Amino acid sequence: MPVKKAYGYVTRVKDGRVQVLVFQHPVPEAGVQIPKGTVETEEAPDEGVIREMKEETGLNDVHLNHLLAEDLWKNNDGAVHHRYFYKLTVSDAPDEWVWNPAGGGEEEGLTFRFFWISAAEERGLIRGHGDYLHLIFSH
Repeated sequence: MPVKKAYGYVTRVKDGRVQVLVFQHPVPEAGVQIPKGTVETEEAPDEGVIREMKEETGLNDVHLNHLLAEDLWKNNDGAVHHRYFYKLTVSDAPDEWVWNPAGGGEEEGLTFRFFWISAAEERGLIRGHGDYLHLIFSH
């Protein structure tokens, strides 16, 4: 049974350019990522992505635009993920900040450093995270 994962391309427009929120994970091998998380059993994926964005980023004013893409993907550990990629917008967010994710589990006690990118190639995201960035930056 695939694990449901909700990925959020949180976007804003700054100086006329679309930007996407990413973060530097404190574990070097985990690299630069977009916020994402596991959809809970009782949740719909669109509910899960909003909860995960709040827990992982600390942003409370995140608005769901639409589902960009959905796929089945094999993780490095062999687990199959049913991935849901959403476009979200935020109107008021700093240019950079640090946050301790509130979801618990593997992220307990970690600090993420958030910042914005303006192009898919700007920062190399870890495997799988940039798969649908072209849908954000091509418009």
